[in-house]
Amino acid sequence: MANVQKTGNYPGPMSFPVMVFWTGLFGGIFLGTIGFIASYLSFTEIRPNVILEPWALGHWKSGWLGTVISIILIGLLSIGVAFVYYALLKKFKSIWFGLGYGLVLFLLVFFVLNPLFPGIKPFFDLSRDTIITSICLYIVYGIFIGYSINYEYQNNKDQKKETSS
Repeated sequence: MANVQKTGNYPGPMSFPVMVFWTGLFGGIFLGTIGFIASYLSFTEIRPNVILEPWALGHWKSGWLGTVISIILIGLLSIGVAFVYYALLKKFKSIWFGLGYGLVLFLLVFFVLNPLFPGIKPFFDLSRDTIITSICLYIVYGIFIGYSINYEYQNNKDQKKETSS
């Protein structure tokens, strides 16, 4: 693999921080989109738009424009979440760390940050469907972020071993 020639304008593989950036952005947009679909299908009472409630004025935030902007904003915030995982947990080789990271994020949002979002009821006032759906979404999100970053970290480590030998 080391003798592969670059052709055309192809710049080569992404650097690891760029991959973390794209993983976070895609993971957040995916989480926001699936969250919207889950709320549309009445699996959860929480729409992605709750992220705009404390900061945006007007009724536009509950319409389609608010939904799109909310999903993009969740994607942008997710970049930071991915870099936190990268900084703290990239070396751990288990799917359980991603699952645990998703659960920690769930607890952070629903218990610590809950007062910031008036559209999210207190945890014990939420329906069982909302709680189960939200836990599942955060677990899948954590596993996606964790597994993607761990895989790339291990892959880069293995490639460095190959080129140094």
